[in-house]
Amino acid sequence: MDLYVVLGLPHEATESDIKRAYRRLARRFHPDINPGDRAAELRFRQILDAYETLMDPERRSRYDSGGSAVSDRRPSGFEGFDFSAHGLDPSATFGDLFADVLMDRGTGRLAPERGADLHQDIVLPFEEALSGATRALTVTRRESCRACAGSGQTRATAGTCVECEGSGAVRSVRGHMVFSRNCPSCLGSGQPRPRPCAPCGGLGQETRTEPVEVRIPPGVASGDRLRVAGKGNAGARGGVPGDLYVSVHVSPHPVFRREGDDLHVVVPVAIHEAALGARIDVETPEGAAKLRVPPGTQSGQRFRLRDRGAVSSRGGRRGDLIVEIRLMLPHVLDERSKELLREFGRINGESVREQR
Repeated sequence: MDLYVVLGLPHEATESDIKRAYRRLARRFHPDINPGDRAAELRFRQILDAYETLMDPERRSRYDSGGSAVSDRRPSGFEGFDFSAHGLDPSATFGDLFADVLMDRGTGRLAPERGADLHQDIVLPFEEALSGATRALTVTRRESCRACAGSGQTRATAGTCVECEGSGAVRSVRGHMVFSRNCPSCLGSGQPRPRPCAPCGGLGQETRTEPVEVRIPPGVASGDRLRVAGKGNAGARGGVPGDLYVSVHVSPHPVFRREGDDLHVVVPVAIHEAALGARIDVETPEGAAKLRVPPGTQSGQRFRLRDRGAVSSRGGRRGDLIVEIRLMLPHVLDERSKELLREFGRINGESVREQR
């Protein structure tokens, strides 16, 4: 018997390869998965012998050098005990399994596990990020199996366990000592043990694609992450589902620029408006607003319109609209305008340079 062939591995297999192969085969041929199947029990013993030999560097070296393929294990005086390790990692070694004799096995079932979280990205126009919106996303997620209602098992057949005759316990004698433990076939229930659900392979889950409605609060910004509770993958063995996290990316706006909850906008102003003062229209997310430009306003000067910015997605006060003034030179089309500008320069040219 070639131990590498038993595990389906090449002779140069690594320790990680051996562990993975053992886990895969143990889940398939374990006696608890195949109660009463003697062929599966024999196959599992071969798999366990191969695993224990190849995972021990000294024993593997002897085997690779032409040693016997038979396991080195010696009788321990515990023949007849069940070392199947209910509730433990399927890759447990002999030492791990021995602890099962001393523990309260209870139901022997693995504990429920929380489902994995899912992640998606969403791109929003600038206006929808400010005002809020609702979007329907298509999510492919693991959901509870409809065949077994997420339990991962089929219903047990009526009757009593054949191995323990309905008592839920089996007894063994070693010398003057009598040992009693839960029946490995029915796990102490006294009734036939449920079988793994065939459609979901005992996981209690199946893959489904469904629409999920995501409510986007007003004021959401690029980099924000929204949580939709319970819309991740279903939990294993009846565990609570994970969540869906939606990462937001906001498209840039041709006019407004956002910094925190404040919005910034650049407004062109004519020379005479900046020099003499004026009331001008300024675009805001809700429409036009009036801004008073005082006499002598310089290019680059900023004014603040309170509560005209973005709504904070975390609640609290609203941001402001920061208006930056940019002086714009007129397109001179006639001689009269040119003459006026020359006269303005003769009167104010020196004073402008003195202000520097």
